[in-house]
Amino acid sequence: MTGAAEAITRAHREEWARVVATLARRIGDLDIAEEMAAEAFATAVERWPVDGVPPNPGAWLATTANRKAIDRLRREAKREEKHKEALMLFDTPEPLGAIDDDRLRLVFTCCHPALAMEARVALTLRMVGGLTVPEIARAFLVQEAAMGRRITRAKTKIKAAGIPYRVPSREDLPARLTGVLAVLYLIFNEGYLASDPGQEAVRGDLTAEAIRLTRLLRDLMPADGEVAGLLALMLLTEARRAARVSASGELVALGEQDRGAWDRELIAEGHALVRARLASGQAPGRYQILAAINAVHTDAPDVRDTDWSQVVALYDQLARLDPSPIVRLNRAIAVAEIDGPQLALTQVDALPLEDYHAFHATRADLLRRLGRSEESRAAYDRAIALAGNTAETAYLVRRRDQLAGP
Repeated sequence: MTGAAEAITRAHREEWARVVATLARRIGDLDIAEEMAAEAFATAVERWPVDGVPPNPGAWLATTANRKAIDRLRREAKREEKHKEALMLFDTPEPLGAIDDDRLRLVFTCCHPALAMEARVALTLRMVGGLTVPEIARAFLVQEAAMGRRITRAKTKIKAAGIPYRVPSREDLPARLTGVLAVLYLIFNEGYLASDPGQEAVRGDLTAEAIRLTRLLRDLMPADGEVAGLLALMLLTEARRAARVSASGELVALGEQDRGAWDRELIAEGHALVRARLASGQAPGRYQILAAINAVHTDAPDVRDTDWSQVVALYDQLARLDPSPIVRLNRAIAVAEIDGPQLALTQVDALPLEDYHAFHATRADLLRRLGRSEESRAAYDRAIALAGNTAETAYLVRRRDQLAGP
């Protein structure tokens, strides 16, 4: 890859959201903002290899996109007001200091409660993450055309409803922030637990984008416990990424991972965030508790050193906030390490998770530990049929094939 190509790739990763966000706020139209940003990058592809990479690629792209937007408005002008709007944009350069705020405005716009959650996730990935419609469609296992329609409908609703490009006022923040955090968590999970059988087990582009956006949100709200908790959760999970898939492409369970391959810098940062929240004395929310659970796991030098009693206690605390079957399933996994597989299996069997692959994988492991190989094999078969990607499937197949018996 040439120097210009590398610069364009890096600029797309780092500057796409800034260019789109600035234009979206100034012209109030996501479609035009997206199209002009894409045209600016296309121009960079043509000119940078010839003219050289500009000293400030982000400013060059923003200026180019802004000029293209002005030209677009002038071409489409039907009334004098449109022409005046274009001239106003041309005569009012955007201060660079507002760029980060504009990105936050775009995040909050994409995550407006008027939009369905699926639309919020897809639109955030497209407008803020810069992913293509085919990439987003693959991530969510839908047809490209259907995903394109979903994103188009979301942008149309934003325009028709006059949803503003701004961080909401303080009184509106709780309702909007809950959705923002949920979207960022979903984006991270989609990257870390990729659901597409054709994708790699971990999509680093999605996890990195989720972490980047959460850091940005924390800059805006440094005192919010759940923002800090979500960032800590992501960091402690991401720290294990290098050890999560073997050289042969097979998923590696937490207990089998090479802990020497974990990213200690990310773990230290995540632990510091968790400790700071504990020191605050404030009642933790869902993301803070999940981060604390991950802190217990990443604090143990060996799986045998894990403080399972603390993990169960944290899940008990989480269940009071989120009494979902998934939380109870994860709690049962920890219970098995303290009270044995039989009690855990009794708890798991009571959960309504028949279509969830991790439910069957957990049952298979518990049944294996109880020596019930035939039942374990059947549970593994069901988990394999529901598994999300090839790495996880390979792990489950190996575990099944290790069972004794015919």
